[in-house]
Amino acid sequence: MPKTSPRNTNAPVSAVPAQRGPLATPAEVALHLGVPVKTLYQWKYRGTGPNVHKVGRHLRYRWQEVDAWLDAQTSYDLTA
Repeated sequence: MPKTSPRNTNAPVSAVPAQRGPLATPAEVALHLGVPVKTLYQWKYRGTGPNVHKVGRHLRYRWQEVDAWLDAQTSYDLTA
């Protein structure tokens, strides 16, 4: 049985990071961000998360958009 992450994303945790293709599944993005997959679906519904694209009936994320969204999430200025 594969080891699961402590946040219960239902995605297996790999000791070696997988080769990133141009598109990612919700489970891959959730594992990368450290949030449950359900959170990604809530963000999609609210329009607050990274851009998501439908490929047929499947949701896919572009890694470059996920990384750009993550960089934009700074909520405060570190300079005093």
